Amino acid sequence: MIKLLFKYGAVIFLFNSILLSIESTYVFGNQIFLLLMAIFLFVLLINPKQIRIILFHKAFSFLLIINLLNLLYFFIFHSISDYDALKYLLARAVQFSIISSSIYFNYEYYKDKFLDHLVYVIFGIVMFGLVINPSLFSGRYSGIIWNPNMFSSLVVIAFSIHFLKNVKRTNIDYFILFVLLIATLTSGSRGVLVGIILVFLIKYGLSLRNASYALFALFVSYFILSINLETSINRFADQGLFNDRVLQFEYAYLSMKEKLITGYGLDKYAYIDKSLVPLYLKDIIIGAHNGYLAILVQYGVIFGSIMLFLILKKSIQAYSYFRNRNGFEAVYLFIVGYTLIASIYESLITGINEFTTILFWFSLSFLSYTIFKEKNEI
Repeated sequence: MIKLLFKYGAVIFLFNSILLSIESTYVFGNQIFLLLMAIFLFVLLINPKQIRIILFHKAFSFLLIINLLNLLYFFIFHSISDYDALKYLLARAVQFSIISSSIYFNYEYYKDKFLDHLVYVIFGIVMFGLVINPSLFSGRYSGIIWNPNMFSSLVVIAFSIHFLKNVKRTNIDYFILFVLLIATLTSGSRGVLVGIILVFLIKYGLSLRNASYALFALFVSYFILSINLETSINRFADQGLFNDRVLQFEYAYLSMKEKLITGYGLDKYAYIDKSLVPLYLKDIIIGAHNGYLAILVQYGVIFGSIMLFLILKKSIQAYSYFRNRNGFEAVYLFIVGYTLIASIYESLITGINEFTTILFWFSLSFLSYTIFKEKNEI
């Protein structure tokens, strides 16, 4: 049981975030999350020797530093009675432990099979959603997922993973790609267009092939814009990428300035100080909608800048090492790059239970461990 938890804890943790995105399974998913946190924390305590090897592993040192920074921040700016902050501190530590132990004990699975399994699960969710809710083009589509933006994050990542697979495609593969692409665009999320452009650039680079695809996409977009729909293309043409984000950014920035050094606390991720927001905007301003500002609001400029430096340094290191690869490395590199870009207009990276954020930390850790294995010929 413990061995299986070490190997597949990251899978359970990631797939459970999907349950938390479905209204009818949210309560069940939350129970699984709490149970997983409790069990894994217990496992950490009864296996100190093995866990020490993993937690202090060179490949996962950036996760350890982030945990230590969280701990230092907690002791400086919180008290032991700050239950929500303590919960965040422990949840982040356990999350990183689950990710690093899963990679360490089951590297080959996450290299060869995990990405396929992830695509099939998300594709299954999309197909089930189409059975339950087949109205793809009536408003913003989200299937059985509670939020169209959450739905789009799942589906664009599944599409990109399957698209980047370095194998000969079958008719079934083309069908999966087609369904995922249509589902992605009907979500109405403008951010998925960034993901689609990025995945084509990673796959084909600046080539004539991509130029021809771009011309075809423009032709199709022109046709779609002539129809009154709420697809990603229609909403991007109407609103641009940042139209409804500018106010969120402004009040996130004002919140950061309000507590520039101390931040608002570990439990205040994706946070905006509502006391700074005028009454007529309180229903509109709901969060930072920018992962980088969210970290600075949460930690303050000193701790926040260190966090961002660690994240960007490790991401640049991974990109520099794997930029010419076209296997599984390219897929994990896409997830890291897409999340960093999407964090400009979404509050990613900061949370605990959000799908894309979990996958980002996992991918960055996996690439770091892959670099270590290759450099040390393990």
